[in-house]
This record gives sequence, structure tokens and C-alpha cells, in this order.
Amino acid sequence: MEAEEYRGRSRLFRRLKSGRHGRFIERYAESLVARRLVRLGTWRCLNVVGGLLDWLTSRQCPLADLDERVVDRYLRHRAARQSIQRWLSVLREERAIPPAVVVPPTAQDRVVDEFGAYLKTERGLTPKSVVRYRPVILRSLHELCPAGDADIGKLRPQDVVRYIERHAKDGSPGTGQAMCTAVRAFLRYLHHRGMIAHPMAGCVPSMRRWKLASLPSHLPAGQVQKAIDSCDRRTAIGRRDYAILMLLAKLGLRADEVATLTLDDIDWRAGEMLLHAKGRQRTRMPMPSDVGAAIAAYLREGRPSSSNRRLFLRTFAPYSSFASGCAITMIAKAALDRAGVEGCPRPSGSNVTLSTSTVAC
Repeated sequence: MEAEEYRGRSRLFRRLKSGRHGRFIERYAESLVARRLVRLGTWRCLNVVGGLLDWLTSRQCPLADLDERVVDRYLRHRAARQSIQRWLSVLREERAIPPAVVVPPTAQDRVVDEFGAYLKTERGLTPKSVVRYRPVILRSLHELCPAGDADIGKLRPQDVVRYIERHAKDGSPGTGQAMCTAVRAFLRYLHHRGMIAHPMAGCVPSMRRWKLASLPSHLPAGQVQKAIDSCDRRTAIGRRDYAILMLLAKLGLRADEVATLTLDDIDWRAGEMLLHAKGRQRTRMPMPSDVGAAIAAYLREGRPSSSNRRLFLRTFAPYSSFASGCAITMIAKAALDRAGVEGCPRPSGSNVTLSTSTVAC
């Protein structure tokens, strides 16, 4: 059932349409029909917008005052940014709220943008890695160089050391180590550009991490198989999740490697697949027959019709690909929950893998 059919039957849509902002709700529903959302996606969008309108009413905030800052306050209690952005677009098309305010980039933003371009072109980092550096460097610039370029030349090694010491325990040891890596790379860039006179990357202290502390927990092969068998292969979602878990279990792929697989990466004649590994590396790997059968079943009876070349797609319209390996991680987590596997830390991030001998969570 698509959005248009659901709109004619939905009590939620009728309730919202009969409210104070019914004209905008109707226009919003039309935009969902144009995007060819299925029933569940349409319900989610309408439910989110209804919750936002109730939240505005409870705080006596008029609709005309709605903008991104108000949305940010609302989203602290509810994560639904994409649905809200569609709602704001409809309201602006109807001129019910002012246009979006374009915030001019700060001096720190410009420095970080130039650093990001350097990482891409000179260091060969992927866009995802560059995005991870950005908030760390922005935070350090705002604290160490509030005036932007004018303060960068005044940086001293002791300033950097004190900054690292202040924020070393803000998160986990891994987060602290990532902060040190980002700051170290940024200081190298500043010296390379001549913005600081002396190299200061070496003054960034290293974070202590206990040896063997990051070793993954593991599960017996039988429990791994239970997680794989928990997928209902009579449904499209089940066939997709089964193929994903087979790639994780039989080949030991990382979540990011599964998420970035494309239809062109599979060589059916040779029985191989091309993997996009870390650092822009590419490697070929043999594809076992049972893994190939799982992928073929998904392609024949589970994958929605789409021009998107990614192998695995979302099951709800508009059938986009996964933005990152986090979605693969959540699929693995759901399989462990269905199988009743307990006593294992939940998978997080993009490094989740499953194998027939261990499960790294």
C-alpha cells in the first residue's frame, strides 16, 4: 500500500487534516505521494509531524516561528530529522514560515574546510574520514584560537598539551585517541602551510590503552548459526538480512564493506567479489556457494526495483542504499536479539563482524 492509498484510509491523516494546520498537512501528504513512500513510511512522517505540532501547541509556539533552531530543540527528544526537513520544505513552499537563514561561515569554518580539502587531495582520505575530523578540529579551534587565523600563529606547545589534558577523559579511550590523531594531523597541516613556525605535532601526548583491552568478545559457532537462522527468508527483509549475515559470518567482512558492495562488484562467472576496504584499497575475495546462493535469492525475490547500484537497499521507498555500516551493525544486533543470544556486548560502529567461530560485537 503506497502513500496515496494510505492517505484515503488513515485516521491519523484525517485527524491532522481536520486540525488548525490541515491545509499544510494535505500539501505535505501530497509531497509524500510524489516521493512514492509506502504505507509505513507515510505513517512515520505524518506521526512525526503530528508530534511536532502537538509539541509546539504545548509550548504556545506559533507555527510562523518554526525554523531549524526550534526543530533542533524538538529533536533533542525525538530523532526524526528527515521527516521534519520535508515538513519545513512544504511550509516554506506555502510561505507559512520564513526562508531558512543562511549562517555565514566563521573564520574557524574556513580553516577547517581548507584542512578537509587538504586531507582529500594530498592525503587521500575518504570523505567519511574527513567528516570525522571536522567536529574535533572545530572544537579545538574555538577553544585555542577564538579569533581564527589571527590566533593560529600564537599557538604554543603547552597550549596544545593543556587542551589534550582537559579533554582526554571526555569520552572513551578510543575517542581520546581519535582526538589526538586529528589534532596531530591538523598541526602537521598548519606547519605545512606555514601558519605556525615550528612543528608541534610531536607535542601531542599519546593516549594510554591497555594491551588486549580491545579484543572482541566471541560466541560459539552454534549461536552464530542461530542468529543467521533467525532471519525469516519468506520475506524480502529476511532474505536481505540473511544474505548480509552470511557475508559477515562466512567471509568475516566489516560492516562498511558490506554496506558499500555494489552489483558491479560481484563476478558471478569467477565466483568472486570486489571489496572496498579501508584506505581506498580494493581486494578480490572468493565467494562461497552458500553465500552466492543467499545473494542470488535476495536479488531475485527481495531486492526492490531501483536504479541504485548498491547491492543492499532499504526495504521502504524511496529504496535508498545504507548511508554507512551502522545499518549493517543494527541488522546484526537484531539477529542476535531474535536468536536470544545473551552475555555479549552489543555491536557498535562499523567494525562489527560475524564469523562461524566467533562473533565480534
